[in-house]
Amino acid sequence: MKIAVIPARGGSKRIPRKNIKEFFGKPMLAWSIEAAMSSNLFDQIIVSTDDQEIAKVAESLGANVPFIRPEKISDDFATTTDVIAHAVEWMIEENYSVEAVCCIYATAPFVRFSDLQESYKIFNSGNWEYVFTATDFAAPIFRSFKKNQENGLEMFYPQFFDTRSQDLPEAFHDAGQFYWGKPSAWLDGKRIFDQHSTPLIIPRYRVQDIDSDEDWIRAELMAKSMLKK
Repeated sequence: MKIAVIPARGGSKRIPRKNIKEFFGKPMLAWSIEAAMSSNLFDQIIVSTDDQEIAKVAESLGANVPFIRPEKISDDFATTTDVIAHAVEWMIEENYSVEAVCCIYATAPFVRFSDLQESYKIFNSGNWEYVFTATDFAAPIFRSFKKNQENGLEMFYPQFFDTRSQDLPEAFHDAGQFYWGKPSAWLDGKRIFDQHSTPLIIPRYRVQDIDSDEDWIRAELMAKSMLKK
């Protein structure tokens, strides 16, 4: 079986109730559920939540909420791996024969079902523990700098000051959308960003993590140009 697990706790502080806040005409959570359904990959789509209202919204959208997430993995310190590992443990207890578990974030309105399909092909193409979407940085990270205590600047990588941008290594970051993983990888807490993982690279214009009010506004602006089409 292939299972999608969508983490959606109720305690978001920076954007209250962001998982079910309306985004472009539907609850934010709906975008992830609909992408999972449209992919035709999953035998079950589970929303892992500690919140009864979110559970009701998820079920109304066609997802399953077979358990309420325990409080100990519903606070600000719980990791994605903790949440998915708990779901995998539940599946094992329920005698599911699970071959792959895909964590899909609840606040990923630009996730595409075709990316889920393509990344699953990659997942099966080698002995990968995880496959996930990533994109390149807009500017070379090796030319980045920070402010010091005197309010001056310090480069993170001063050895690259004279290196041309086109000669620097290409760097990528997590797109914050979804992660295919082996059940054993989730249970063992294997690190996602490691040699046993590989990314599906997607363009930057389809990537927006949503953690702050500014992120939400930027996502709305992106949606006006993308989702209407």
